[in-house]
Amino acid sequence: MALTRKKKIIIAVSAVAVLAIIIIVSVFASRKEEAEVTTIKVEVRPELRQTVTASGEVRPIRYIKLTSEVPGRIEEIYVNAGDQVVQGKALVRIDPTQLQSSQEAQWAAAQASMNDVQSARNAVASAQQSLVVAEASVASARQQLVALQTSVDRALVDLNTAQRELKRYTDLIEAGVASRFEYDAARDRYDQAKIAVETARANLESQKIAVKEAGERANQQRIAVRDAQTGIRSSEMRASQQQALLRGQSSQRSKATQLSPLNGVVADIPTRVGEYAVAGLSTTPLMTIADMSTINVEVNVDETEISNVEVGQQVKVKVDALGDKELQAVVTQKNPLAVSKSDTQGGLSTRVNVQEAKEFKVTVELRDMSDEVRNSLRPGMSATATVTTKVKNNVVAVPLEAIVEKAPTPSPSPSATVAGSVPATASIEKPKNLKGVYVLVGNKVRFIEVTTGITGEADIEITSGVQAGMEIVRGPSRVLKTLKDGLAVKRQERKTGANANANEAS
Repeated sequence: MALTRKKKIIIAVSAVAVLAIIIIVSVFASRKEEAEVTTIKVEVRPELRQTVTASGEVRPIRYIKLTSEVPGRIEEIYVNAGDQVVQGKALVRIDPTQLQSSQEAQWAAAQASMNDVQSARNAVASAQQSLVVAEASVASARQQLVALQTSVDRALVDLNTAQRELKRYTDLIEAGVASRFEYDAARDRYDQAKIAVETARANLESQKIAVKEAGERANQQRIAVRDAQTGIRSSEMRASQQQALLRGQSSQRSKATQLSPLNGVVADIPTRVGEYAVAGLSTTPLMTIADMSTINVEVNVDETEISNVEVGQQVKVKVDALGDKELQAVVTQKNPLAVSKSDTQGGLSTRVNVQEAKEFKVTVELRDMSDEVRNSLRPGMSATATVTTKVKNNVVAVPLEAIVEKAPTPSPSPSATVAGSVPATASIEKPKNLKGVYVLVGNKVRFIEVTTGITGEADIEITSGVQAGMEIVRGPSRVLKTLKDGLAVKRQERKTGANANANEAS
């Protein structure tokens, strides 16, 4: 059925009215949905510091564990845990009664050894005197031997003379010139000379035997002297040994009172008065002294930040026990061996889960401390270290919360082949997210990709992309995630009180 002209006009007017209502509603709706954002001007910061923060505890430069060097019952402990001690201060006293008895016995043995030495020296002196007498007897016997040899020679001369005279008288008696009486007298003189020679020779042989016996006695006396000298050397060696043992006993007795080997703090006293201290292989630990001349703080740095930490970097340390007081320090050591967070033992061989996050031990040395602060620090106190890894001056920086990461605009997919298959050269790598900020132009935002540098505590360096003076969107973060290029926004009005805190938290 054909519509009349009037109905057509009514339908047209109704359509226009509905369209107008839709446009008006859309405008009002769009005005209501304009996002409220917080903006900030990009500025040049005079200084930006990149830091690494890690927690740990106070450590002395070294620990010395004092152990008992002598056995005995502990009589007295002169210090308490946490006390400051100086080098040479008495710390622990062990009952010296047993040591004193041993020392007295050793003293008696040493005295006896010295008496033996003196006796040996007297024996040497006596043997040397006897040797002198024996050597004098040998000399006297040799002199007598020389005299007897002379007597034998003289008797031989007399014998030869008597023999010639006897021969002459024998010739004269045969010639009838000499008398029988003269011949008999010559014969008697010859016999007497012969007997004198034999007697002299006998005396000479006897004296030779006497000389030999005197020499043997002298040799025996020399052996006695050597034996006596050997005895004195043995006695002196025994005496020296006893003296060494006596010195050792005296040293042991002096160690009954343990003295502090250094200036430090008593970190631990595991023993009590009345306990028996054992010395030797299973020696009893007495106490632990911490050398606080140099105080370190050992912190664990996460593996994602350890590459930024280097030896020599400046550090600010806060010790929980000292409140907000900041102490100056410097990095002195970076351990190259990772430590699992669930395992305090370092080393690759102890790892169980290779996916678990690791930490690296870093040692910082506290510097320029007052005596009051130094005396207040104790081993094991909790501390937080902030290491300044990089410092840049006059840099363009924006707040960290202004940085947005978004997926790149997907590129057109490659043309399909005739067979409908994807070319073999198509890339399957996932594109990296773009890092940038939203710049406010008029009342609309525009995403600009940026290149970042070092990161401070709340700001990050921008090396390219934006310039100083630009107005960028700072937040809230829930709004940043919904922004798109060309989207109209309105600046958020500053609020005070609880509302402002709530907005900042969002």
